[in-house]
Amino acid sequence: MKELLKLQDVRYEIKDMLLFEHVTGTVKKGEVIGIIGRNGAGKSTLLQLIQGTLSPTMGVIQGAQALKITFVEQELAHFDKLEVSAREADLLAKWQVPNVSFAALSGGEKLKMRLAEGFSQNAQILLLDEPTNHLDERSTAFLIRQVQNYKGTIIVVSHDRYFLDKVATKIWSIEEKSLIEHDGNYTSYMADREHRRLTQQRAYEKQQKNIERIEAQMSELTSWSQKGHAQSTKLEGFKEYHRVKAKRLDSQVKSKKKRLEAELAKTRVEAVEPEAEIRFSLGTNQRVGKRLLEIKHLSLKFGERILFNDVNITAQFGDKIAITGKNGSGKTSFLKVLLGKLEAEGEVWVSPAANIGYLTQEVFDLPLDQTPEQYFYQETFEERAKVRNLMKNLGFTLTHWTSPIGKMSMGERVKCKLMAYILEDKNVLILDEPTNHLDLPSREQLEHTLTQYNGTLLVVSHDRYFLEKVTNSVWELHGQHIKKKWTEVTPNKVDDTAALRLKLETERQEILGKLSFLTVKDKDYTMLDQKFNELTKRINELR
Repeated sequence: MKELLKLQDVRYEIKDMLLFEHVTGTVKKGEVIGIIGRNGAGKSTLLQLIQGTLSPTMGVIQGAQALKITFVEQELAHFDKLEVSAREADLLAKWQVPNVSFAALSGGEKLKMRLAEGFSQNAQILLLDEPTNHLDERSTAFLIRQVQNYKGTIIVVSHDRYFLDKVATKIWSIEEKSLIEHDGNYTSYMADREHRRLTQQRAYEKQQKNIERIEAQMSELTSWSQKGHAQSTKLEGFKEYHRVKAKRLDSQVKSKKKRLEAELAKTRVEAVEPEAEIRFSLGTNQRVGKRLLEIKHLSLKFGERILFNDVNITAQFGDKIAITGKNGSGKTSFLKVLLGKLEAEGEVWVSPAANIGYLTQEVFDLPLDQTPEQYFYQETFEERAKVRNLMKNLGFTLTHWTSPIGKMSMGERVKCKLMAYILEDKNVLILDEPTNHLDLPSREQLEHTLTQYNGTLLVVSHDRYFLEKVTNSVWELHGQHIKKKWTEVTPNKVDDTAALRLKLETERQEILGKLSFLTVKDKDYTMLDQKFNELTKRINELR
């Protein structure tokens, strides 16, 4: 394939914070490159460098100036579009985006409008930043087909494992401030990464044993040398013999030390960096009654567009409720009605004992010019230490403490919003697309945290696997009504194809990890290899 552009020894830093350095990679015609990495690693920044809106601190990006490059960003506070091309109109119709103002659209519909514009440009390189955020399952499937049929090259930032496995032909992983390039999809890369880490750890352990062996020899020779020097001053007639012997031993120690240092300088293997942990917890000790929410004859419409009509539904304290529905069905509007942020016909009663924390899906509703130090201002040293420790547990560094929130990645902004509820005693959490923008470790930790949370949850999400982990009932917005359904709280319960694929892919990844530790001669290798092939077959059947 023809090479379109090349990144050569690229370095980028903001003030005194280094994002990455020595980044080298190639982009070829027809590739779909998936960029992965933790929140704040610099994924979106790398897209901006390729687009040319940012310039590298050092290094060059060759070929970009001669190419047509289009960038669909993660989020936009405003999107003014006066004219829509025929190609855009066709995509918007297929995505079922209504012809209303951008502000009146749902989060998923806003993203679809921007994606339609991006795909209609026929750019040689199309940059997509978290394109599956907000999208329902049907819309994600349509996006996958759009990516697979695209004539040009696509570079996409995503935390969606299934999406990356379906579309990526190459992975760029930003780890430890450097870029690793891998031909293949996400699962292929993770298997290769596990193998590399295991190989490195084995080489490190072998090196440490060799160091211990040589240091033990040097210690023994040094002991003999010291003994020889002592005897050379005491034993008459043998002084010269012991002095010569001690000097020979000294020479052997120096020789071994020099040889060891030369070997380490040439082939030193560093220990494998442990995976960074994300840790946080939520809880409430507030005493409340039984009834939380009661809705009677609730209706909401915008002009001629009816979102829901004559809704009657109740909730109790302690309920864990998933609010589902396709893009544009009115999920976020329903939450705003419950919170009194949007007027509607009918009655909404919320218990006065409800201390509600509302996590919006917006990332521009924070004081972007403030630093975390200002936003989470605390009076005492102990309280400030608590906040900074929490930031550390969420993956932030000391530099983040005094940097404007507006300079943070979208995922880091979501974590800032989560921090506000961790620091406060909220007995009801209303979460609108809480996993959007979060990296995989943060998503998994949020899952674990919410399953332990003893308060009430109302969660809007298109991630069915996540919802099944943290909720036990469903309010489905469909056909202008809300249907209430109860589900069994079973981690392994899977009732849709996407969740089943994710479950099978997770099992396959675990088996790959185990196979990395074995050779063909090991007794369990054949059994695990057969299981891996069976899972691969089942995953392919679901595609």
